[in-house]
Amino acid sequence: MSAHECDVVVVGLGPGGEALVARLAKAGLAVVAVEAELVGGECPYWGCIPSKMFIRAGNLLAEARRIAQLSGAATVTPDFSVVAKRIRDEATDNWDDTVAADRITAAGATLVRGRGRLTGDRTVEVNGETYVASKGVVLNTGTTAAVPPIPGLAETPFWTNREALKTEQAPASLIVIGGGAIGLELAQAYSRFDTEVTVLEVAPRILAPEEPESSELLATVFESEGIGVHAGITIDRVDHDGSRFTVTCGDTTYEAEQLLVAAGRKSRVDDIGLETVGVEVGKFLTVGDDMQVTDGLWAIGDIVGRGAFTHLSMYHAERAAKAILGEPLGAYDGSFPRVTFTDPEVGGVGLTEAQARDKGLNVRVGLTDVAASSRGFVHGVGNAGLIKIIIDTDRDIIVGATSAGPTGGETLSALAFAVRAEIPLETLRNTVYAYPTFWRAIESAL
Repeated sequence: MSAHECDVVVVGLGPGGEALVARLAKAGLAVVAVEAELVGGECPYWGCIPSKMFIRAGNLLAEARRIAQLSGAATVTPDFSVVAKRIRDEATDNWDDTVAADRITAAGATLVRGRGRLTGDRTVEVNGETYVASKGVVLNTGTTAAVPPIPGLAETPFWTNREALKTEQAPASLIVIGGGAIGLELAQAYSRFDTEVTVLEVAPRILAPEEPESSELLATVFESEGIGVHAGITIDRVDHDGSRFTVTCGDTTYEAEQLLVAAGRKSRVDDIGLETVGVEVGKFLTVGDDMQVTDGLWAIGDIVGRGAFTHLSMYHAERAAKAILGEPLGAYDGSFPRVTFTDPEVGGVGLTEAQARDKGLNVRVGLTDVAASSRGFVHGVGNAGLIKIIIDTDRDIIVGATSAGPTGGETLSALAFAVRAEIPLETLRNTVYAYPTFWRAIESAL
């Protein structure tokens, strides 16, 4: 076994890892970049990018179907092969990471393909080769789809998000286990390609991390579109007879051609050698605001449990880079925005009302109906949405907000800045909101 010396080893080249490698290499450090699968990680090949292409295609079909209510007549004929080809050719290069890998080497880093594992302080082993990093190691190992221990499930050919976004053909019917962001986005997109879809969620409501009003809004929209939504259920068993799935929930059974398991994500923290550096393995790794786990070891992205989003991984990467390079960090932004790309989009930032009350804040809530706004009225069909703001009355600032609607994710940007910068309500109330925009509904909520 040979040993190689370097400054930093980055294990896992999702968006954050890739950005960190480039940042450190361009700063003159000797960086070894380790990846077992595709350079770029889940997001560009099986997550964010292909799913948003799929959602865009489905939304176009939905809009075309609304023409009769607004502007004339149209005949809509879905063709799943068109979006499947676009995902294959434009988003993923047929799941080929050559372009991303070339970015790593062009930045001046050394790319090592294989599974990296810690074997001691500042030391990583890959394919029998040892890499010793003078400054340290950064872990960005990400997550995999969590598969719940439902009897019979493991013996069936179920889908995760990966299979759902690599398929060449939409199934005639689909059961989705999981009512979180991934499950809901894919459920609605498939439904718009004429797949009969049923969503099963064991939690009391879908989109449970967000506000109850958002859950109710989406459930209503889904049901109006013919998507079955069943929350607060118990799944007893899954079976597959060679052609169809059967999901048993008490006295009720659901059948479909295909089954998508979207029941959350599981951190890749097992068997990566954390015990060799005295770090206890849990669901996530505990880090400081400099992303450091322990001396000489940093972690970024999904595995730190601060939110499983590409934009957070990129933010973590920059903080880790600054820590390694000795640059000023600035205050950590814990008010991160997140968006569920359903129709309507559901954006959230900061604390929910329940979280704010649990923290003991004196809370006041502003809530308005986007569909009843001037822009909502003009927009017509497809205008469902809401703005909800959570106010800390002691400080007179917004500590959390939800923006749901046709442009919910974009409208969220103003609220995200308000929460991050702790802009006084006096300033927000004394602001001119362009008319007639969706984001003007913020003024109504205020």
